[in-house]
Amino acid sequence: MKSIYKKPESLKEEITIYCPGCGHGIIHRLIAEVIDELNIREKTIGVAPVGCAVLAYDYFNFDVTESAHGRAPAVATAIKRLLPDRIVFTYQGDGDLAAIGTAEIIHSAARGENITVIFVNNAVYGMTKGQMAPTTLPGMKTTTTIDGRDVKCHGYPLKVCELLSQIDGVSYLERTSIDSVQNIIKTKASIKKSFLYQIENNGFSLIEILSPCPVNWKMSPKDSMNWIRDVMSKYFVCGIYKDKGVK
Repeated sequence: MKSIYKKPESLKEEITIYCPGCGHGIIHRLIAEVIDELNIREKTIGVAPVGCAVLAYDYFNFDVTESAHGRAPAVATAIKRLLPDRIVFTYQGDGDLAAIGTAEIIHSAARGENITVIFVNNAVYGMTKGQMAPTTLPGMKTTTTIDGRDVKCHGYPLKVCELLSQIDGVSYLERTSIDSVQNIIKTKASIKKSFLYQIENNGFSLIEILSPCPVNWKMSPKDSMNWIRDVMSKYFVCGIYKDKGVK
């Protein structure tokens, strides 16, 4: 019988520790499939900071290093400059990238570093049990906004793609989602494009992925996917925010 679906070589045989319905497993697989298809596994280095994916090295079958909370773009910059023939990407959550790591992501983009950033936006601090994140939606309840996010008190959510699109050093920005099969396919294509841009020395790329966190959202996995489609994607609109094209 012909095999049409199998585990990517860029993933290890490990049991996941992610919560039921979490989107990280889907995104890990998409990254691994892209790396296999581009035949760059022996040249790829991932950088995972503090967050739900802090143990990403347990799942990816290539070199992955750790960084301090929020500092993944700085670490990736150092690796890429020292080893310019490597394909370097960061894998960051919204609390990591858009809060403690705001300076690092903005200045890496401003310098036009030739790296890829995979930005997983689930609108909460997932690993630390669901506190408000920079991306928590107005009115959204979290463990630190039990009555919902009040923009007069807590400010507005950060829209990372819109923010970074103003920076000249950025080559490619796209916001995608994994709430449906069609959007998962689109997300994979976006990830692949961002890696190809890096291979072509085209500069800084970031793919923002709207991803479910059913446990902290207090929803079923199915309802969390529906919430992304019906609510989250209305605020964080998916699409290409910048694309300079290959040089």
